[in-house]
Amino acid sequence: MKFKKGLLLFLLLMAILMVAQGILPNLRRFAYPLPYYEHMAESAALYQVDPFLVAAVIKVESKFDPEALSPRGARGLMQIMPATGRWAAEQMGLNDFQEDMLFDPVINIKIGTWYLANLKEEFNGRLPLVIAAYNGGRGKVKTWLTEGTWDGTYEGRENIPFTETRNFLQRVLDNYEEYRNTYIRR
Repeated sequence: MKFKKGLLLFLLLMAILMVAQGILPNLRRFAYPLPYYEHMAESAALYQVDPFLVAAVIKVESKFDPEALSPRGARGLMQIMPATGRWAAEQMGLNDFQEDMLFDPVINIKIGTWYLANLKEEFNGRLPLVIAAYNGGRGKVKTWLTEGTWDGTYEGRENIPFTETRNFLQRVLDNYEEYRNTYIRR
């Protein structure tokens, strides 16, 4: 009798585990969605940026709302400031740039991904620097490094003078890791 109960309990636990294995990835994908993925993947391939980094930035910046508008005027999915959008569009050769174009998901993702690639090149691929510069500005990050305020590492993020940038760095990297764990088969 004890053997049968033990076997029954074991089989029940195995069934629960098998169901959980099938359900958990779907729950994770619900928590870490990928709307606009085809545009992220296209721009990421073009500019050699991980599309999951793009997704993490978008999730943190706008929660995938293409109409997002910050109190400071940042626009769209990747929350690009109009001046940054204008400058990036000029560098990219996008003619006839208008600020409202930043609400177009395709254009916003293209400009935001290009900007991430530009920062990646400038900061030699050091991801904490790239992410901090995306939020706090490349000039500020360079100043913090030059003055020794921040060493540019994730571990040293508490020395970033801007609370918003410090939190942005942590949130983007956390989401980036979750996206990679959710969508890349290991």
